[in-house]
Amino acid sequence: MSDEQAEKSCYVCNVDAKEVVVLPCEDKGEAKWVCVRCLPPLIHGR
Repeated sequence: MSDEQAEKSCYVCNVDAKEVVVLPCEDKGEAKWVCVRCLPPLIHGR
């Protein structure tokens, strides 16, 4: 795993990409990562 991959973590719950799948996203114009656990509430509202 590269150093770049090791730095990826969910901006919502801070889980590391080594533990769960994270996907690239954008929030308020800023590039971020979100995990598959936090994605559904972001799509459907909290």
